[in-house]
Amino acid sequence: QVALVESGGGLVQAGGSLRLSCAASGRTVSTRAMGWFRQAPGKERDLGAFISWGGATTYYADSVQGRFTIARDAAQNTISLQMNSLKPEDTAVYYCASSRFSTIPTTIRPSDFDSWGQGTQVTVSS
Repeated sequence: QVALVESGGGLVQAGGSLRLSCAASGRTVSTRAMGWFRQAPGKERDLGAFISWGGATTYYADSVQGRFTIARDAAQNTISLQMNSLKPEDTAVYYCASSRFSTIPTTIRPSDFDSWGQGTQVTVSS
């Protein structure tokens, strides 16, 4: 089992930037795809950004494409999410997750991820 801890959330004005980090402990996640989901109040958990085990492949939901960048540091057992040009609709709890698989599947489902962080709140004011 792996423990994931997110950090870096907060309150920012529209157009601003935040960088989220996710640190893994308990076992290495270097062989697993990882990613970020987000959940806004009253809505279902939504896709964010994902990265394959080696970092060669990434996937971004349309809503964050071009604004968010996911990266991973295998040596540090961490992933990060750089979020630029933030919009009020980006307001959500952001969850880091570790996949059961090493690659990003064609259809990404939360059930494909077996370890989750506790979430970090991101609030974007207009």
